[in-house]
Amino acid sequence: MKMKIAIVAILLSPLLMLTTDGSAQTPPKASKFTIAGRSGEAQLLQINGKSYVDIEALARLTKGTLSFKTNETILTLPTAVAVVQASAPNAKVGLSAAFVRAAIEEISLIREWRSAVVHAVQKNTPVTEDSLTEQRRLADKNLELASAAVSTDDDRSAYPLLATELINMKKLSDLYLAMVTQVNFISTDTFHSSPLEDQILTCAQGFASMTEKREFQDQPACH
Repeated sequence: MKMKIAIVAILLSPLLMLTTDGSAQTPPKASKFTIAGRSGEAQLLQINGKSYVDIEALARLTKGTLSFKTNETILTLPTAVAVVQASAPNAKVGLSAAFVRAAIEEISLIREWRSAVVHAVQKNTPVTEDSLTEQRRLADKNLELASAAVSTDDDRSAYPLLATELINMKKLSDLYLAMVTQVNFISTDTFHSSPLEDQILTCAQGFASMTEKREFQDQPACH
């Protein structure tokens, strides 16, 4: 919506403001007038306790336009949308440094967690439930840090993939614990090239590549 400010023409001219009764007027004092968030300045005159700004200078500062009618001058300001677009900072692109750091920590932990589970099966060296619970706790904490670090569109696109990777790792860990509880022996090829274990590994590798390039790239394995 356009805003219109109607200003009586007699206020527009410093010459008219300093009328014939000049001896009764307080001598004008000049200072600078600026608008927050705008470049440029105009002269501000203080006369008899009141402040005046040249209307043409005001239009220039606000990027508005002037139109004239009988005994009236109209200042038309830019639309609100245009003002916001002009003053808004450039959108942030790419993965932010803070998110990349948090994501690397999370992916590294998930890789270690996966390796511990797979190694326990292949080498028949059981991992304690307490150890896996601690891995889960640390992974949840790292994911919270990654969520708090989200600040760009790329961050927002990448975060769900990171969250899904953790969900899949928890599934693999829970599957291992369930097998350990139910049987005394687990076949060494239980997790060898299983769809879930391969998906976790592929997602981790793809996410690591994404953080190196500092830009979002969809990773099918992370869905």
